[in-house]
Amino acid sequence: MPQLLHIDSSADVNTSVSRALTGLFAETWRGLGDDHTVVRRDLHREPLPHLTDAGLHYAARLRVDGEAPDAAAEKLQAELIAEVAAADVVVIGAPMYNWSLPSTLKAWIDYIHVLGTTVPFDNPDRPFAGKPVVIVSSRGNTYAPGTPGEGTDHTVPPLQQVLGVSLGMAVEVVTAELTLADRLAPLAPLAGQAKESRSAAEESVRTLAIELGSRA
Repeated sequence: MPQLLHIDSSADVNTSVSRALTGLFAETWRGLGDDHTVVRRDLHREPLPHLTDAGLHYAARLRVDGEAPDAAAEKLQAELIAEVAAADVVVIGAPMYNWSLPSTLKAWIDYIHVLGTTVPFDNPDRPFAGKPVVIVSSRGNTYAPGTPGEGTDHTVPPLQQVLGVSLGMAVEVVTAELTLADRLAPLAPLAGQAKESRSAAEESVRTLAIELGSRA
């Protein structure tokens, strides 16, 4: 049974664009057949605790004296890693918060990025290598090439580095820009561009859900 891991991190549970887009991905995925299942993790409604011990960055065999995570933290880490391992595809809602990613999403990253377990260290293993992950990022302004905001998006690049380069996952990125055009007066003249960006993101999400879901 093809399984999708659906992760959201937006603090806006009512009008979030990233939530709407990941929800569309999940809806399209389910529409491919009754065998296409979805596991949901809402990092805002059920936030993860920050790492309680630096030892959680490492497989148990690599920890040094003084690094002794408690059993509950190790159990949670194992659960989060198992969710990714069980998924055929992962979709992540990653809105831009102050040019970066929500702290709730960063906490999740810190739990699943483990040297010697999910990332090579003393062995070559990368258990998530090749697993498709779709990053759905929304941002209030525009950060397109040639705009003043170019190069200041610190949401997507760190996720590409961690998920793609380090964990070896197959990363796809969908972005929706100018999501604050209907809220902030200085951005109001760009409302048409915002609508186009949203429509393009919706189309990309549907296409990716069908393509990846059909392969799973």
